[in-house]
Amino acid sequence: MCDKLPYKVADISLAEWGRKAIEIAENEMPGLMMMRKMHGDSKPLKGARIAGCLHMTLQSAVLIETLTALGAEVQWSSCNIFSTQDHAAAAIAKSGVPDIKGISEETTTGVHNLSKMHKNKELKVPSFNVNDSVTKSKFDNLYGCRESLIDGIKRATDVMIAGKVAVVAGYGDVGKGCVQALRAFGARVIVTEIDPINALQAAMEGYEVTTMDEACKEGNIFVTTTGCKDVIVGRHFEEMKDDAIVCNIGHFDIELDVKWLNQNAAKKVNIKAQVDRYQLKNGRHIIILAEGRLVNLGCAMGHPSFVMSNSFTNQVLAQIELWTNPGKYAVGIHFLPKKLDEAVADAHLEKLGVKLTKLTADQSSYLGVSVDGPFKPDHYRY
Repeated sequence: MCDKLPYKVADISLAEWGRKAIEIAENEMPGLMMMRKMHGDSKPLKGARIAGCLHMTLQSAVLIETLTALGAEVQWSSCNIFSTQDHAAAAIAKSGVPDIKGISEETTTGVHNLSKMHKNKELKVPSFNVNDSVTKSKFDNLYGCRESLIDGIKRATDVMIAGKVAVVAGYGDVGKGCVQALRAFGARVIVTEIDPINALQAAMEGYEVTTMDEACKEGNIFVTTTGCKDVIVGRHFEEMKDDAIVCNIGHFDIELDVKWLNQNAAKKVNIKAQVDRYQLKNGRHIIILAEGRLVNLGCAMGHPSFVMSNSFTNQVLAQIELWTNPGKYAVGIHFLPKKLDEAVADAHLEKLGVKLTKLTADQSSYLGVSVDGPFKPDHYRY
């Protein structure tokens, strides 16, 4: 007899509120709604048991209920102690929600770890790299962070960004979204990078590119986006201006050496939830948001529903592919085909009032492309 709890949430009485919020989120997630419409009757995931470990947000709730609508049995856990939205968790728990066939991973950090496992011959099942679907990395990472970073900083500190110097570590897709947002609010943005191509891109967009050892002396606001460890460490904190705001929007809290602050600061004062002010021995103060964890989820509500619909539609397609085609994929890391990437994008156009131009017969012949465009909706039917 199994004695495992059916769910473990902070407050099940929040379920009604969560259900109302989920219904609003559904209207902003047309890709997942398209999955339910197309596959709800055929239930291609019938018999599949899917375990998810991802931030338990309203958007994740819509993903979970999409997977169950397609026939799957789903069990979920959050991956960050500050990112669980209690009303979303309660709503999912209230609604009633292995021999592993495969994995679908949608974070840059997670894909890096899968790659390391595969290199070390530790990966035992086929895996889909959803993160590098164009409709994930170029949307969730860029446009999602462009909105949710500022939301987190503003809710936590109410700081005026205009006129400040903002330092962004990393100029990948996440970094690009962050610097766009900070500059749009009037900050002068400095970028740090290890990659020469990214550094050149940042420079040609008009950003100063230098090292953290230099930038730490100038910044008022610091944002790490790299997914790497020890990006901002003790010597950087010691050089920062008084009341510099430091936060992370990379996947884990290893980018900031908060442990050094806890061990070396003269004083620590909790201002409010997820906002801590450290007084250094030199007399200056450092404000750390969300204890160095994801600021957009720890201090705000994460990415908007619409952009997460892009990411999560890719996840659904990857899960269907793994479940309905056993033996098709070797142990290793695989990508969804471009036609599915295009189909995900297409599923979101109507919501935005976008109308695609249709090729003429002559144009189609000249380009060697179907008059229906690069894909047909049937390409992602199962």
